Amino acid sequence: MSKITFLGAGSTVFAKNVLGDCMFVDALDGFEFALFDIDEQRLRDSEQMLNNLKETLGKNLTIKAYTDQKESLRGAKYVINAIQVGGYKPSTVIDFEIPKKYGLRQTIADTVGIGGIFRNLRTIPVMLDFAKDMEEVCPDALFMNYTNPMAVLTGVMNRFTNIKTVGLCHSVQVCTKDLFEALGMDRTGVKEKIAGINHMAWLLEVSKDGVDLYPEIKRRARELQKTKHGDMIRFELMDKFGYYVTESSEHNAEYHPYFIKSRYPELIERFNIPLDEYPRRCEKQINDWVAMREDLVNNHSLNHVRSREYGSRIIEAMETDVPFKFGGNVLNTGRLISNLPEKACVEVPCIADRSGITPTYVGDLPEQLAALNRTNINTQLLTIEAAVTLKKEYIYQAAMLDPHTAAELSMDDIISLCDDLIEAHGEWLPKFTSENGVAVTL
Repeated sequence: MSKITFLGAGSTVFAKNVLGDCMFVDALDGFEFALFDIDEQRLRDSEQMLNNLKETLGKNLTIKAYTDQKESLRGAKYVINAIQVGGYKPSTVIDFEIPKKYGLRQTIADTVGIGGIFRNLRTIPVMLDFAKDMEEVCPDALFMNYTNPMAVLTGVMNRFTNIKTVGLCHSVQVCTKDLFEALGMDRTGVKEKIAGINHMAWLLEVSKDGVDLYPEIKRRARELQKTKHGDMIRFELMDKFGYYVTESSEHNAEYHPYFIKSRYPELIERFNIPLDEYPRRCEKQINDWVAMREDLVNNHSLNHVRSREYGSRIIEAMETDVPFKFGGNVLNTGRLISNLPEKACVEVPCIADRSGITPTYVGDLPEQLAALNRTNINTQLLTIEAAVTLKKEYIYQAAMLDPHTAAELSMDDIISLCDDLIEAHGEWLPKFTSENGVAVTL
């Protein structure tokens, strides 16, 4: 029996989306869907939910929950990762509340920025542990990573393990759709080209019947910017740098040094920036779960419509050898994007088929876009150095190179903030040492 393993299966809604999608793939008939999570109650909830869905759809599949990580992975052909290390409490709360004491505000804090750095540092050891087990019990499996921070975690898996890994995000497939809907434009027949890094890839080309649509997009965007709306940061970046970026305005507000600034508090109102947005979403999700659980877990008539997520379509392409094109996160090996570093994880068009995942060559990005990408790549690469060497200085340097953090805080304050975060996260982090060899975490 072939097997798909879902790590972090306690994310019941996301498990429904991705594994529910897989139930529509006829080539997966007879597969086992293996579920693993450290929260046994949520694990059992997801097992029951998927069994309900399997019965409704009449599928010949086996749904099995595991409490042993290695056994869940044994013999897997595909592994889907959707974990969150440290959860909302304590870790996300720490990532937001301690920086606030220094006057450093964030919106999402899951990609770069001080919150993204520490989310990486507590997640990378878990990812490497997955890889260690996979190298033993399913060395040829494809690892599909959905966990943020996408670029760093996917980069670590590809650089420091033998596991074939691709990072998957849904910002690419909704980028042009969201833009055209906001501007009241018809997307039928539109051609697009998107590349860059995760959460900061760029709509490089957008045309219809050979006509470049950017002039009309920018004209409409300038008109829309005269009124308050939910995508003002991306439209401002497009106005100043020439291209539309894939990820949302609340994300991009904290990827750049221009928008969340204590010296210019009026920018928050002007650009409609939702500070502390991610904690609000987490609280809402927690509060909504009781009602949602009843509908998902105890609903024996549960149904599903195939989602926009890439995972099932990649698996289908590899099982059937019918190619599928998607935006994937891979190492920049051979300079797929020629003016970004080879060690970087880039988001480029990829093709999936029976031979695996084949990324496509993009060439140079417009120089201003590559420059913006490099500001985030700098922090990503230094965060990886911190994680693999366990040296505290690299944490400081990653934070000092982060555009938003560096624009707000002095070097001394950045170092003090990092120390406070290391102490607060405690055993959620590995032990880091300073240059004199003194351990700095519990």
